[in-house]
Amino acid sequence: MSEPLAITVDDVRDAARVIHGQVLRTPCAPSKVLSKLTGAEVWLKFENFQFTASFKERGAVNKLTRLTEAERAAGVAAMSAGNHAQAVAYHASRLGIRSVIVMPVNTPYTKVRNTRELGGEVILHGDTLGDAFDYMQRELIEGRGMTLVHPYDDPFVMAGQGTIALEMLEDVPELDTLVIPIGGGGLFSGNAVAAKALRPDIRMVGVESAGYCSAYAAIQGDAALVRGGPTIAEGIAVKGIGRGTLPVIAALADDLVRVDEPAIERAVGLLANVEKVVAEGAGATGLAALLADPAKYAGRKVGLIICGGNIDPRLLASVLLRQLVHESRLVNLSIEIEDSPGFLARVAGCVGAAGGNIVQVHHERLSAGRHAKSATLEMLIEAQDESHTNQILAALTATGFVARRVQGGYGEFE
Repeated sequence: MSEPLAITVDDVRDAARVIHGQVLRTPCAPSKVLSKLTGAEVWLKFENFQFTASFKERGAVNKLTRLTEAERAAGVAAMSAGNHAQAVAYHASRLGIRSVIVMPVNTPYTKVRNTRELGGEVILHGDTLGDAFDYMQRELIEGRGMTLVHPYDDPFVMAGQGTIALEMLEDVPELDTLVIPIGGGGLFSGNAVAAKALRPDIRMVGVESAGYCSAYAAIQGDAALVRGGPTIAEGIAVKGIGRGTLPVIAALADDLVRVDEPAIERAVGLLANVEKVVAEGAGATGLAALLADPAKYAGRKVGLIICGGNIDPRLLASVLLRQLVHESRLVNLSIEIEDSPGFLARVAGCVGAAGGNIVQVHHERLSAGRHAKSATLEMLIEAQDESHTNQILAALTATGFVARRVQGGYGEFE
């Protein structure tokens, strides 16, 4: 007989009662455009609308509300470099509980500042989350008797996150598939327990970043599958799955999928451009899974959780510009011209007449062309799509210019 799971649907229902009025009941809305793109009927649960822009508030509130008077007096400790830190800091402060958050020394300053502004005391220690956790355990939990608020491996935290599924299935009972990101596993576990209890036939799909597929690796028994590396889905870049969450995932996940960086970037871009909603990389991985394999979800009624919106503005700008390049809406051109007055104006006029917009120009004389009177224009233009780009190139060629498209990223010329 298998061991009982860490939580039951009754724990999730109890969590819903406890957190009611303390966190936002976020909307769950259909997306016509994403449905058309994927072939599924797509519903989005906007957890990025929470005050700290993340679902983490649900689990944090459920845990904090359960503390005894002695535990409240001693305060709480957490280890996090992002959303969990802000959720614990905000709600602990709101409830009159001291919170100390340990973060790695390389945590972006904006996250450190936000956590402090929300009421948390921040200690920077170690190069990794593992280093931060060890310090927290030794100095704060064992040394000061503070209570740990774990980001995912805690029954109260798991149950709190599971309230999302209760709301989704109450608002949209016809959903037959939930696609949920997996980092440490708290979000997936809580929602899988709730959803399967209400709808045993519902399909639960867990999504991991390809470099941090901790749940898949644990189930396969091959730790080498977790290769790490840079990812824009840092919110789920967890190298070790939770001890309490893994059995739930193993028992209730109908499918575990891994998504790569281009799919995540595209999902972030689509949510910004189609839904006008900011999602961090982890928050967009559910949509990334649909985009990567739409046939798997065709005809199904799919619920996606936009679990967070805390993305660095510069990273978001980079992602959006990269998407414009991918869609041939920002294009690099190299155009050979005669180094004489008026030629730049002729090229600009030709591009403009073809409907293109010149964003950036570099006039290269010293290392360009076949002779001393030649030059090269390295030009970044804005076009409507691939077909329009080809029309602009054709117009330049017809005017007598030697023009070619240069492969490379935004602002890069080979």
